[in-house]
Amino acid sequence: MSTRQTELRTVNVTRYVTPLREGGSMPAIVEADDGFLYVIKFRGAGQGTNALIADLIGGELARAIGMQVPELVFMNLAEGFGRSEGDEEIQDLLKFSVGLNLGVHYLSGAITFDPTVTTLDPLVASKILWLDCLLTNIDRTHRNTNMLIWKKELWLIDSGASLYFHHNWSNWEAHIKTPFALVKNHVLLKQATQIEEADKICKHLLTKDVVERIVALIPEDWLKEEGFFENKEEQRNAYSTFLLTRMEHSNIFIKEAQNARKELI
Repeated sequence: MSTRQTELRTVNVTRYVTPLREGGSMPAIVEADDGFLYVIKFRGAGQGTNALIADLIGGELARAIGMQVPELVFMNLAEGFGRSEGDEEIQDLLKFSVGLNLGVHYLSGAITFDPTVTTLDPLVASKILWLDCLLTNIDRTHRNTNMLIWKKELWLIDSGASLYFHHNWSNWEAHIKTPFALVKNHVLLKQATQIEEADKICKHLLTKDVVERIVALIPEDWLKEEGFFENKEEQRNAYSTFLLTRMEHSNIFIKEAQNARKELI
């Protein structure tokens, strides 16, 4: 399975295997018509397509800075797929998720990353923390690391709790220069000793072309305009503007992270 990709494949869901009930949005393991198993993130779940957009952008940005991320795919769920499902809650979720959803290649046998067991290279830890500050990812904590060890290698998953400004577009521009105070809860804060070096490397890799290419992957019908944009293209551009402008002012969240590290150690 390649960890590098420039486009996302589209596959069709052929079999619902099992729900992952520990996830708040109730993702599931499914099989697709390419014969592989995926963890599917449903568009009909609580946060809707916003969570899928955040996961897509976060995952592909992580890949672009050299992190290992399971392959992301678009998963088409056909109308009527869930009619034979006995659980009414799952049946409703499938009914409201007809169309394109997001799939993550299932890493069979992977274990949850434990910072008390595994120490990362300081630059790797710093790059992950830097990216989560850029994305305002509130969900990479000791309680839920959203990192896996698979075949003795680190893999990043689930950025769906990122870019939380897009749940209320009315003040999205004000979020660009926020310091991200919740970095104090980041699972890698103690290990991230090379944040400034990570900043240089990540900004070199995440060029305007790279960011815009990743944002361009968002399916048209995942964008809702929300009444704050004249059209979906304007909304798409807002994601690029947020990321590129926030990178220009990365010193704001770097300082916040460094202060949080001082308090921690």
